[in-house]
Amino acid sequence: MDENQTEAVRDFVLAGFSQNPSIETGLFVLFLFFYVSTWIGNVLIMVTVASDNYLNSSPMYFLLGNLSFLDLCYSTVTTPKLLADFLDKDKLIPYDQCIVQLFFLHFVGAAEMFLLTVMAYDRYVAICRPLHYTTIMSRGLCCVLVAASWMGGFVHSTVQTILTIRLPFCGPNEVDNFFCDVPPVIKLACADTFVIELLMVSNSGLISTSSFVVLVSSYSTILVKIRSKEGRRKALSTCGSHLMVVTLFFGPCIFIYARPFSTFSVDKMVSVLYNVITPMLNPLIYTLRNKEVKSAMRKLWDRSGLTWKKQESRRHKQLE
Repeated sequence: MDENQTEAVRDFVLAGFSQNPSIETGLFVLFLFFYVSTWIGNVLIMVTVASDNYLNSSPMYFLLGNLSFLDLCYSTVTTPKLLADFLDKDKLIPYDQCIVQLFFLHFVGAAEMFLLTVMAYDRYVAICRPLHYTTIMSRGLCCVLVAASWMGGFVHSTVQTILTIRLPFCGPNEVDNFFCDVPPVIKLACADTFVIELLMVSNSGLISTSSFVVLVSSYSTILVKIRSKEGRRKALSTCGSHLMVVTLFFGPCIFIYARPFSTFSVDKMVSVLYNVITPMLNPLIYTLRNKEVKSAMRKLWDRSGLTWKKQESRRHKQLE
């Protein structure tokens, strides 16, 4: 690679959503609400799972706690920079920071895909082999599967990042999105990227599509093995929240990554869906459809309220 070319572009400009200051201010408030809601919801689930003995010992909720952590990380990769850019006219991001953002985006995103696949396997074992569930889905195996999800995400992201940084960038430097991602970034390269695009689509597209196929196959197998209507109703009730999360996450990812790197007008909106909206909705989806999580949250709230009352009582006694 030519040294002069690699040094030509030191900063990228993120296109964002609008150049109108009043619109950007409104969007700042809206996305700040989304981000704060994401933090509150996911932290609440993690604290609830960690503090409740039953949930903490259950493989399903152990995996749910890890999913909440990944959602929090995934949203944090892009949203803080987006919020800052709403208040910044230039919307610049240095080359190095762009590559770091790209790396962590794919690292956490792929890890979440693998973890959702693990959660589908957990539901398959729970419904189809209930007597052996606790034996098969031991805490040791759950930890290994979570670690494997992170490792798979790391390997995937490393491949994507290496392919990107090997390309020369000498201008133009405007990334047609609100964050650095592989498709819009490599379009700015001063070289023929056909082979690189093919490799990247094969990598990202294969992971997202194959994981989605495994997930759908898993749930289809569950429904086929259960003969009674009542059993199927219970299975759908148990897996319904997971299916909603899978659809919200995998649908946009497959749309973006499992096709050639051509640009569509809806790409930014689709990116908002899986980068910002889905991490915010996941805690809501799981808590609204899950009596055990809601019950554990109520207990946590009661305990925190009782602790606060005791502290207030002590303060009053001390003042007396």
